[in-house]
Amino acid sequence: MAEERLTLRSARFLAADLLSRALRPGDVAVDATMGNGHDTLALARLVGEAGHVYAFDVQRAALDATRARLEEANLLSRATLILAGHETMGERVPAQPQAVCFNLGWLPGAPHGVTTRCETTLAAVRAACELLAPGGLLTVCVYPGHEEGRRELEALEAFARALPPQRFNALWHRFINAAPGAPQLLAAQKSAS
Repeated sequence: MAEERLTLRSARFLAADLLSRALRPGDVAVDATMGNGHDTLALARLVGEAGHVYAFDVQRAALDATRARLEEANLLSRATLILAGHETMGERVPAQPQAVCFNLGWLPGAPHGVTTRCETTLAAVRAACELLAPGGLLTVCVYPGHEEGRRELEALEAFARALPPQRFNALWHRFINAAPGAPQLLAAQKSAS
């Protein structure tokens, strides 16, 4: 079989690729925005039987969809689904995660009235940075195509610029020839020491 060639793809694709390289069986991971459960399922597969995923969302529909997706894959035992805002992860995640991922915006397929908010997102990203294990990875997919998404992008860019380089390597990924509002990615890795 021919090896697949490199294709530059979306922020979500890059985040998934980075997470697949960062996580090993037995690790702990956090899905800070479970949505319909796609990221939670991917993380549960990556951490294996000995690992665990903590997933957050404020909408019951997101938790129900994620539970169904994990049950269908027979992986529900690898996850704790938490009906609460991601800004509470510091109080609810009992172990240092090797990875924390965010996919901001609204629940796909649901009305757009409920969306992530700049203030709670920043609080959650700060908590994630503190929680991360040494060498751990943070990924944040940002969608600036709506007003709150633009606010999140500006605040997260400022946050990432201020991360101390002795403690974090931070990367901002965006396609410079993409349509306005195209998803962007913040990826930050905590120092291993």
